[in-house]
Amino acid sequence: MGEPIIIVGAGQAGLAAAEALRAEGWRDEIVIYGAEKHAPYNRPPLSKGYLLGETPAAQLTIRGAEFFAKKRIELCAAHTVSAIEPDAHSIVLDDGSRRQCAGLVLATGSRPRELGIEGARLSGVASLRTLEDSAEIGARIDRADNVVVIGGGFIGLEVAAAARKRGRSVIVLEAMDRLLARVASPAVSEYVARLHAGHGVHAITNAKVSRLVGENGSVRAVETADGRSFPADLVVVGVGAVANDELARSAGLACDRGVIVDACSRTSDPAIFAAGDCTARRHGDGALSRLESVQNAVEQGKSAAAALMGKDRPFHAAPWFWSDQYDAKLQMAGTSAQADKAALRGSMAQNHFSLFYFRGGKLIGVDTVNRPGDHMLARKLLDASLSPTIEQVSNPDFDLKNLLAVGAPA
Repeated sequence: MGEPIIIVGAGQAGLAAAEALRAEGWRDEIVIYGAEKHAPYNRPPLSKGYLLGETPAAQLTIRGAEFFAKKRIELCAAHTVSAIEPDAHSIVLDDGSRRQCAGLVLATGSRPRELGIEGARLSGVASLRTLEDSAEIGARIDRADNVVVIGGGFIGLEVAAAARKRGRSVIVLEAMDRLLARVASPAVSEYVARLHAGHGVHAITNAKVSRLVGENGSVRAVETADGRSFPADLVVVGVGAVANDELARSAGLACDRGVIVDACSRTSDPAIFAAGDCTARRHGDGALSRLESVQNAVEQGKSAAAALMGKDRPFHAAPWFWSDQYDAKLQMAGTSAQADKAALRGSMAQNHFSLFYFRGGKLIGVDTVNRPGDHMLARKLLDASLSPTIEQVSNPDFDLKNLLAVGAPA
């Protein structure tokens, strides 16, 4: 037996890389080191079903012990890698021991961005990343009278929805001028604001949080720069994530808001690969992009495995995301950021619609609410570079699936 391929990180990306390595024909050892004590688990439900108590922890597990034994993948949970040594082709564990490797995949994920203001470390101030985080926030919601969520992105709004469903008073403070400003179009932002207002959430935009006020070590209020104060027994911070790229930086790998990788998950060291939330992808035009999603983690993990086996399988699929808030399932494919026109199908008032975004007459993205069929169709159209016309989208009698059957000008 030769040296193992070592994967640092036991999340979606690390697991996907290990599975793909076996599928690609790697016969020697595969070792995954994970800092958490759990087997790989799904994180999206942590701010949705698990937080609400609707999804048990056992259902979050992606692969159990039987899978790892069958695939001969060694899962080393609750193990921290303290350093990587590129020249020696080895890693250093937290106990000081070293292990040689035939290949290395960094799948170290990300961590919640901290506020960095007075009171940020008071009891009752929480961020959501792990299973334990979600369990603690859920328990605190049940004891809280007033919940303040700092950040109007996906995580913050999903936590707000969960707290309202449990009958708590909820205020969302967003520093930008609209909710979901970094990921959604203005029309979807307005829809989401109305959705939360209709369920009793008070969402305040352009709200710059200046400090958290405590009493006996526990948070009691959130103050904003304009002098307002909001009572709080629980503060949930959802202001973005920071890539865990410290191992890569210490080893001299190129990093910029994450470990820089190409379309095949290669880092600046040809023997080291990276996948998932810890990465920043370099595109052909030199631009960098960061995607934090299950899809990106899985596909980058697969690309890394293929590259380790000497095969180029770049990941080019259109990005997609989803969010569950109350009875609305928001699904997004592609992007709306550069759109110059949009066309609506369905009814926003009835929580059942799709918004198709165009740039220069070409489809670039689709946002849907409670229309999963449109979402899946959008992903297929975008991946095939097929574009309906605005007139076709606007005509409810035109079956967009016909475009997949006959093709359409890109």
